[in-house]
Amino acid sequence: MSVLRIGAGAGFSGDRIAPAVELAEKGNLDFLVFECLAERTIALAQHARLKDPASGFDPMLERRMRAVLPITARNGTRIVTNMGAANPQAAARLVRKVAHDLGLHDLKIAAVTGDDVLDVIGPCQLDETGSTAAAMGKRLISANAYIGIAPIVAALDAGADVVICGRASDPALFLAPLVHHFGWSMDDWTRLGRGTLVGHLLECSAQVTGGYFADPGVKDVPNLARVGFPLAEVDEDGNAVITKVAGTGGCVTRATCTEQLLYEIHDPESYLQPDVVADFSKVMIEQIGPDRVAVSGADGRAATGRLKISVGYRDGWKADGQISYAGANCVARARLAAELVQQRLEDAGIDLIESRADLIGYNSVPRPVANEQAAPPHEVRLRFVARCKTPEIAQLVVDEVEGLYLCGPAGGGGVTRNVGEIIAIASTLMPAKNVRTSFEMLETQDAVA
Repeated sequence: MSVLRIGAGAGFSGDRIAPAVELAEKGNLDFLVFECLAERTIALAQHARLKDPASGFDPMLERRMRAVLPITARNGTRIVTNMGAANPQAAARLVRKVAHDLGLHDLKIAAVTGDDVLDVIGPCQLDETGSTAAAMGKRLISANAYIGIAPIVAALDAGADVVICGRASDPALFLAPLVHHFGWSMDDWTRLGRGTLVGHLLECSAQVTGGYFADPGVKDVPNLARVGFPLAEVDEDGNAVITKVAGTGGCVTRATCTEQLLYEIHDPESYLQPDVVADFSKVMIEQIGPDRVAVSGADGRAATGRLKISVGYRDGWKADGQISYAGANCVARARLAAELVQQRLEDAGIDLIESRADLIGYNSVPRPVANEQAAPPHEVRLRFVARCKTPEIAQLVVDEVEGLYLCGPAGGGGVTRNVGEIIAIASTLMPAKNVRTSFEMLETQDAVA
């Protein structure tokens, strides 16, 4: 029975590059997947594209591609990624340029498009507000559908060595290579469910190899400084072994895989995806060797016919001012500082949409303090944050925090100030038939702009 080897080169936009390089070099991979988008990431990317039409893709795209393309091209490993974010076509052009610079003149690079549905989102009712997207007016900046595997499979079938998507479903990035390689039918719900399980286990990179699992003295993970990224050995029926490159840090165990299996799953019997409703309720997880875990038993049924849409919109300006207090009575001094900022803003007639004050290291996570009688910390950091209507108001807020240096309680220091626009996220659903996807193929033999 043939086996496909597929690895995770990233689990979020800021993920480390070195483990991906090691996986590309030593993983004997057929496919390397970089999953780099979150709900808010795509909206921020759209915001960046509004400022510069040539931008809007993952900021680490070039660094990642320069690091792995020489290896994947040499080894015949194909890449699938959502680093295209808000601008897959510009991302594909950049990857073509990188390949050209590296002397890789025989690569085919596909840009998957169609997830951007801003032009048709207007009538859709948003879950969070109950109003339509159109009611947001100029505040509305983006709307992206979580698309499925069809255009990715089509690009791979056409010979793409690198497939760059925007807002595809995370597991779809892994499921598409399986469907392409094994020739699974698009209505083979059981295999699609199993492939979705593989994607779900791999999509967050080191979460399944011990990175997010580690808790010293409770769940110890060996050599975490050199944690390896995961790969799966998948058979033609969709069952898999989750593992990592020998000699890398971290661990792949029944416990790490179980934690990742439960991650972001609302209903294990109905994990809604664009291509299938996956059923993980009967999944079996078995340790079959050191850093080797067999997973099987997933199933699936027909998809709902609706796609989740992530909607980005402007939601005011954030003012974030921080200052530290240390030594005896530091909690009381920090509390007084927060009260002073609040009072001075009120006295000045400054209208805030909302605000909060946290004492980091004491009551910020969770709130309130569980045991007020516990020994006080040696230091705390006051964070006063507000949502404001304008950047000018936000600036006045952080000015008041900085004013605590001499006009507040004793011993404050280390002020930081940050003002930035808030890009918020809302969700809705749209009939899948209204989302039209396709792909555009670039070749490195083509002239580079």
